[in-house]
Amino acid sequence: MAIALRKPKEIDKLRAANEIVGGALALLRKEARAGVSLIELDAMAEDYIRSRGAKPSFKGLYGFPNAVCTSLNEVIIHGIPTDYKLQEGDVIGFDIGTELDGYFGDAAISMGIGKISDADAALIACAEDALYHAIDNIKEGMRFKELSHLLEQFIVSRGYVPLRGFCGHGIGRKPHEEPEIPNYLEGNNPKAGPKIKNGMVFCLEPMICQKEGKAVIRENGWDVVSSDGLRGSHYEHTVAVIGGKAEILSLSQGA
Repeated sequence: MAIALRKPKEIDKLRAANEIVGGALALLRKEARAGVSLIELDAMAEDYIRSRGAKPSFKGLYGFPNAVCTSLNEVIIHGIPTDYKLQEGDVIGFDIGTELDGYFGDAAISMGIGKISDADAALIACAEDALYHAIDNIKEGMRFKELSHLLEQFIVSRGYVPLRGFCGHGIGRKPHEEPEIPNYLEGNNPKAGPKIKNGMVFCLEPMICQKEGKAVIRENGWDVVSSDGLRGSHYEHTVAVIGGKAEILSLSQGA
């Protein structure tokens, strides 16, 4: 497995691409409210990305038609924006990628619209808290399988299960690079496989299901839901390993 080790100048370029992702997500968090359509929000984010001199990297990637994955309620990831207008109580996930000067950015959030149920708030919190728990525990020399195991243990401790068959990933000159980083331990040994090293840049993205982790892809070929048919959540950051620990690259300026 060839996992790239990035030089400081490359990490700076990845930080610039990811900062735009963070800004676009901050914009959507501000603008997403009841009565606004998913396609309107997609257009807002694309305009913002292009205004910063970047390209929306998801648009056309593997045939995806839009700039933003808008995953509504039971859709956990890869939702296609439609003319659906958000309603009070909805849970919406936004996943955004950028390309700037040949380097890629990627991050995601989930949020509630207006007043949401305590159960939905807890579901969203699990994805966000799992992400930051994992980031806080990254250190040089730990194995990626240990990181996957850590994510799974946290998710299960909250009473949920990780979505299976989808994972975090390396990122750099391509939107998806090695390694693959599931949110669960594959096999029985977390002490196996490649180690995390300074200069590695990758995306962690816990995807949370309520009862069953089996993924089902809807007829449009994109929307990923759980076989339990219940709502899910998703959070993601791009991080770089610098000085033995993880630095988040995908925050908006000033965050």
